[in-house]
Amino acid sequence: QVELVESGGGLVQPGGSLRLSCAASGSFVSISDMGWYRQAPGNQRELVASISNSGATQYADSVKGRFTISRDHSKNTVYLQMNSLKPEDTAVYYCHAEIGRYRPSGTYVRTGYWGQGTQVTVSS
Repeated sequence: QVELVESGGGLVQPGGSLRLSCAASGSFVSISDMGWYRQAPGNQRELVASISNSGATQYADSVKGRFTISRDHSKNTVYLQMNSLKPEDTAVYYCHAEIGRYRPSGTYVRTGYWGQGTQVTVSS
């Protein structure tokens, strides 16, 4: 059983900051890529930022220079620091991770997991 638990969402005024966290727990061997996605009402889920196991990052153009993704391997946790927030950043933010584990049969598999989502609302 693998679980991703997010925290840190909430209501913030335009120009403000929030920090999202996502911790992986359960029985697994490794975590490769981790990332944050968001989905606003009526829109498709979109990639916000991702980070590889080696620390390589990529960002959506709309958040470059404002958001920073990082991870703590010792805590199996990925973070998203969001600064200079805008109303258009309002969405449910989801954590995603590619996690490797062994099945009871002994087969190694890598599977994508999603967190439950955390609401971020930017409004005055």
